[in-house]
Amino acid sequence: MENELSKLIEEKNELLKKLSDPEFLSNSANFQTASRQLKELETRINILQNIEKAEKKIQEAQSLLSEANELELIQLAEEEIQKNTELKNKYLEQLKKLDENESQERVKSIIIEIRPGTGGEEAALFAQDLFRMYQKYAEKKNWPHQIIDISTTDLGGLKEGVMEIMSPEAYNNLKFEGGVHRVQRIPETEKSGRVHTSTATVAILPQIENVNIEIKPEDIEETFYRSSGPGGQNVQKVETAVRLLHKPTGIIVSCQSERYQKQNREKALEILKNKLWEIEQEKINSQITQKRRDQIGHAERSEKIRTYNFPQDRITDHRLKQNWHHISEILDGNLDEIVEAFKKEYPES
Repeated sequence: MENELSKLIEEKNELLKKLSDPEFLSNSANFQTASRQLKELETRINILQNIEKAEKKIQEAQSLLSEANELELIQLAEEEIQKNTELKNKYLEQLKKLDENESQERVKSIIIEIRPGTGGEEAALFAQDLFRMYQKYAEKKNWPHQIIDISTTDLGGLKEGVMEIMSPEAYNNLKFEGGVHRVQRIPETEKSGRVHTSTATVAILPQIENVNIEIKPEDIEETFYRSSGPGGQNVQKVETAVRLLHKPTGIIVSCQSERYQKQNREKALEILKNKLWEIEQEKINSQITQKRRDQIGHAERSEKIRTYNFPQDRITDHRLKQNWHHISEILDGNLDEIVEAFKKEYPES
């Protein structure tokens, strides 16, 4: 924390220099941006300094407690430890809230990753339905979006689909979609009319502006391949698609949305940086388990957040314990009712 505080104070001093430079201030946009950054830095510095003060008082009280023989001194030291521990926790909570707010303000887009879970080809077909649902939702909201990577089965199911929606609003609206989605329906290939249960996993990953994550070149293993179309057939003769493996974490990112290999590599690297940034944020908040892993789980039928029951034309969200009907309309991108229900239940999230 001491290193972080020194770095922030250094950044603050650099900003103050810029704000005293007439040439820099001649651009009103520069002044507004720098002023906002200075305010954010001062808030963060103040919180960190308060945490340091509380920690110092706790250490002093603990030292006194270890040496004290009189009951009055012991009680005084214990009260001091309790009071400053509560203060420290309050400031840590403020810091966590600040991180969350800044992250949401800096979100420029989201990555949606969808994969089939249990259920074979029917799970792949359901995954494709979900992929199309989010595409349609983005279209209805007039949000620009693009397919980053996609792999399909011969029957039109989805092996893996990665899509980016380029809108800051997308994260606030879709952040509760991450998890295991379950479908109960009669597959077209089912001759006896038996209802099958299958799953697909959805991960929602915010993309943050100006992510400050350094990746060493030796930590990356690159693979280049031809972009694929429906059914997995190659649609280009040149290997423009890129797959990056981050060796220390095992994270794999693929991109085939751009025309040129260099552009795909840059896009994949940006996504990778955001995934690594998210892991760092989870560590800072003492939540070691990665959010993406939390969302995906093991894709078992029991680990469900939502069930799409076709025979009863009912969608049930198991977190809200709420039902909706007209499955076909919702799968056609009409998600507003579900989105608004979550905003009402979790207004501060």
